[in-house]
Amino acid sequence: MRSRRAFTLIELLVVIAIIAILIALLVPAVQKVRDSAARLQCSNNLKQIGLALHNYYDHAKAFPPAYQTNVAADNSDLGPGWGWGAFLLDDLEEGSVKQRIRFDLQISDPLNAAVRVTVLPVYVCPSEIQKGTFSVVDVTGAPICDVARGSYTAMNGVLGVSSDAFDNNGAFLRNRTMHVADIIDGMSNTLFIGERCTNMSSTTWTGAVTNAVVPAQRYPLPADQLANAEAASALVLSHGSAAHLPNNPLVFDADATSSYHIGGVNFLYGDASVRPITSSINGAVYEALLTRAGNEPVSGDEY
Repeated sequence: MRSRRAFTLIELLVVIAIIAILIALLVPAVQKVRDSAARLQCSNNLKQIGLALHNYYDHAKAFPPAYQTNVAADNSDLGPGWGWGAFLLDDLEEGSVKQRIRFDLQISDPLNAAVRVTVLPVYVCPSEIQKGTFSVVDVTGAPICDVARGSYTAMNGVLGVSSDAFDNNGAFLRNRTMHVADIIDGMSNTLFIGERCTNMSSTTWTGAVTNAVVPAQRYPLPADQLANAEAASALVLSHGSAAHLPNNPLVFDADATSSYHIGGVNFLYGDASVRPITSSINGAVYEALLTRAGNEPVSGDEY
C-alpha cells in the first residue's frame, strides 16, 4: 500500500498566513466599496432634498424657513419649532406623514407623539452608525421627548447657531423665508444643506424642539457634553467658519458639520448640486460658501 503524505506543521502555518494576508487585503477593499456605495446613496438623498427645495420654491415662491417658532421678549424660542425637513414632506412624496403633523402644536406635544418618531430614509445617511430615535433633553438633562434621527442640517452661516439662528449670514434662518434674489453670491456658490452625524451631535428632521439642548458628543465626559450643549436650533441648523471646518477632529461644537464618509462631508448647494468638502478646504473659501450675500468670488477649483 502507498502511504499518503500529509501537510507538515510548517506548511499548514504558511497556508494560514497566506489566507490571513489575503483577508487583510480584502477587508479594506470591501470597506472602501461599502463607503463608496453609502456616500453615493447619501449624495442621492441630498439630491432629492435639493429637488424638493426647488419644488417647494415653485409653489410657495420662497424656500422654507430653517424652523418656525414664536419668540419671547428675550428672543428665545417658544415653539412649536417645526423645521425645514417637515415643510418639505409633500415635495419628498411623504405627504401622508405631513398630514399627521399638528403644526400648531409643539413637536413634543402628545398629539405629535407618533409622527415625530417616524424615521424617514431620505433624511438619514446610510453611513450613520446610530439609527432610529433618540431622546431630546433640557438643560438639566431631563428628557423632553423622543424624535426620529436625521443626518442633514440647514446651513445657517458663519456665526454661531445658538445665538444667531435668526440673523446669521447663511441661506436658512429662523422664521425667515429666502428667495433666489436673496442669494446674491449665486446658488451654485452657496451651501444649503450639510451632513452632521452622531460623532458630532444628534440631529432630527422634525425641527427645533422647544427648550431642548443638543449635547456635543466629542467632549471627554458626559457632564462636559451637557455643559457645552447647544440651544434647540442646533437640531436643524449647522454653521461653519475657518475655525469650524467639516470633519475637523478638533471641533467640539454640537452645531458643526461632520460625516462618517472617508471622502469628506457631503453638501447640497443652492443649485441642487451635491459635492463633498474635506477638512483641508481653505477656511476663507469655506466661509465664502457659507454666506448667502458676502460678494466673495469662489472658483470651483478652490475646493
